[in-house]
This record gives sequence, structure tokens and C-alpha cells, in this order.
Amino acid sequence: MADKAEFDAFVVACSPRLVRTAYLLVHDRQLAEDLVQTALAKAWFAWRRIEGNPEPYVRKIMVTTAVSWWRRKWSREVPSDDLPEQGADGEAGPGARNQDLWEAIGRLPVRQRAVVVLRYYEDLSEADTAELLGCSVGTVKSHGARALAKLRIDEALQPVTDDGKATP
Repeated sequence: MADKAEFDAFVVACSPRLVRTAYLLVHDRQLAEDLVQTALAKAWFAWRRIEGNPEPYVRKIMVTTAVSWWRRKWSREVPSDDLPEQGADGEAGPGARNQDLWEAIGRLPVRQRAVVVLRYYEDLSEADTAELLGCSVGTVKSHGARALAKLRIDEALQPVTDDGKATP
């Protein structure tokens, strides 16, 4: 019974952080909640074998599960003719710039996105990120460098001139 109580306490304490990380990995709130639920279900079966802090173990499950979901090439996107709402002056709302960043991160390949989220949002070291992703530190560095290079040239993140066009 102590194992169940420990697991319940872990879920209550860590769920908000896990959902936040999952959202950054999959870029969809409902899918992020599904990812956390799936990871916690998998962790439950291994709960007695987990030594030390279980959070990195659950995060690794989340990353590998997100990658496997992506590999299925299943897309939940539905095209729409409706444009997002704009403010009275024709400008997007105040959070639009942040939204542009997350949309740009969402366009990165899954492994590069995982490196960006783990390294820069979760503030993990290169070694911790490599261990979590099951790859070498060099792979983390190269994925990070490629991701940052793609973000630097992403049109959504380019400065906008007075006429509303992005500058090169």
C-alpha cells in the first residue's frame, strides 16, 4: 500500500510540471495531458523498480512516447478557412509574439524540439538531456545547434518593418 501512496503523492506533486513539459513537446494541451497520462501509466508498472527521483524516468517515458506518436505520422490538424482574430489596429494580440515562438518551435523536428524544450525550458544540462533522450552529448549539441539555426531563419520570428513585412 505504501507504493500506491508514494505514487499518488508523486502524481499530485509533479503533474503540473510534467504537463507543461509535455505541452512543449507535443504543442497541444489535450495531447499533452494524454502524454502525461500514458507516461504515468507506464511508470506505474515499473514503480517498484525505479530508484531515486522518479521524475527523470517519467520524462524519458514522455519523450520516447512523443517520438513514437510522431513516427506514426498521425496528424490531428484540421485545415480551416477562418483567420485568427486580430486587434482593433490590425495587430495581433499582446501574446502573439510568444505564440509565434511556440509555433516556430512546433515546426521543428521532434528530436530537435525535445532538445530545445529540455535544454532551454527545463534547464537540463547537455549530459542530462543526452541521458534522457538516450543519445550522446554530441547528438544533443548537434540537434540543439540545428534547432537554433532553424529558429533564427524562421519567418515568424523575423523583425517586422512598418509596412508589416518581415525583414531578412
